[in-house]
Amino acid sequence: MAHRVLIPTPLRPYTGQQDAVELEGRTVGEILSALTSRYSDLRRHLYADDGKLRHFVNVYVNDDDIRYLQREATSLKAGDVISIVPSVAGGVPVSEATAAPELTNAEVQRYSRHLILPEVGPDGQRRLKAGRVLCIGAGGLGSPAALYLAAAGVGTIGIIDFDAVDASNLQRQILHSTPDVGRSKLESAREKLEALNPEVRIETYEAALTSANALELFRDYDVILDGTDNFATRYLVNDACVLLGKPNAYGSIFRFEGQASVFATKDGPCYRCLYPEPPPPGLVPSCAEGGVLGVLPGVIGTIQATESIKLLLGAKNTLVGRLLLYDAWNMRFRELKLRRDPECPVCGDHPTVKELIDYDQFCGVPQQGAQANAGGTASDPEATVEELKQIQSSGRPLFLLDVREPQEFQIAKIPGSTLIPLGQLPQRLNELPAGADAPEIIVHCKMGGRSARAVQFLKERGIPARNLKGGILAWIDRIDPSLPKY
Repeated sequence: MAHRVLIPTPLRPYTGQQDAVELEGRTVGEILSALTSRYSDLRRHLYADDGKLRHFVNVYVNDDDIRYLQREATSLKAGDVISIVPSVAGGVPVSEATAAPELTNAEVQRYSRHLILPEVGPDGQRRLKAGRVLCIGAGGLGSPAALYLAAAGVGTIGIIDFDAVDASNLQRQILHSTPDVGRSKLESAREKLEALNPEVRIETYEAALTSANALELFRDYDVILDGTDNFATRYLVNDACVLLGKPNAYGSIFRFEGQASVFATKDGPCYRCLYPEPPPPGLVPSCAEGGVLGVLPGVIGTIQATESIKLLLGAKNTLVGRLLLYDAWNMRFRELKLRRDPECPVCGDHPTVKELIDYDQFCGVPQQGAQANAGGTASDPEATVEELKQIQSSGRPLFLLDVREPQEFQIAKIPGSTLIPLGQLPQRLNELPAGADAPEIIVHCKMGGRSARAVQFLKERGIPARNLKGGILAWIDRIDPSLPKY
């Protein structure tokens, strides 16, 4: 019996860019076996060395998580659809201690379209005015979320960020505009939000969110809106929310796909119930490497703002217990069921995580002095862009391997490089020089993450290579600034 298997964007490089495949099988295990037999490079992304499914990969039959069925022994019937969902990240009323303030005449006029909604009304708008939402980040997700929270009249909006506005942000981070390039994101955000609605209070925190400050920063807010872009901070936000009993309006984005849910509510699941552990560093590219459709964070960030407003209003039909998946390219929404895991180390019946931990270590983030490029190790050899330039100038034999995607190669390339995208490297090893007299291989990508994984892959197959530290961006910064920077 043939069944359709939906392939998420991060895994499509290993299925020839196919977003769905038809496979024969009577159980989920047979389907996954057929999938990894057809696409052998996919196996290491789905299974650990012990042959078990990785904890950061979830498999659904229709909208049910197989962990709550019969796992890989789950039987399939005609028409069942299998979804692979890797990590890419009841209402809760405002604190009873918070007095709902009265609305001024000006506020009645400003929020009149809310006031005539029976689900909101004057009492609901007063709850919003008393509400406090903390946005983690003023970037792609935080920008639309903060704008709509301010427009809706959420009384206090906190924003944590420590970055400056870059020209590449403007394609999606709608809080910022061209004159803001080089300016603090917090300054830019405050100016735009106060101009939109001077009735709301904007509280800014120019700092990195860490296990040392998260609990103190979260403590006085009613809802935490997760706009983070890395796994270490995402797990930190989740654990802090669970420990404090603060709802987490979650969103994540990658290329054309987004996820949204509400975590860490009473009796509801947390992020760790969905993804007990993070993927290995470098397995899921960042938006800087993988790209993102500019409007995608607008959709997901607006959903996060919607859920935050509903939580403040005490709505019962939030995304608690549901994972919303959005595919912008095919314009399709899907919904999967989530359940609280009684064995969850944070929100389970017998939690083992009772305080915030070292999340960089938990997520395998390299420490200072170690290999800076995700996916490599401290012993992996590197070359600087100055060394590469010297080798090219000397005429010494060299094979410069570019493991980026073809569209990136079209934007900018280092002279003399050969393009073999990382996902195609296992099938195209025969195109690399071999033998005792073979030239040295130097591998590069945009910033060094994918190329570090390529060097490690080649090393495991007995092919020596060096990783270009900093990638083509370092080449542009220090060797050839005439190339366009993306």
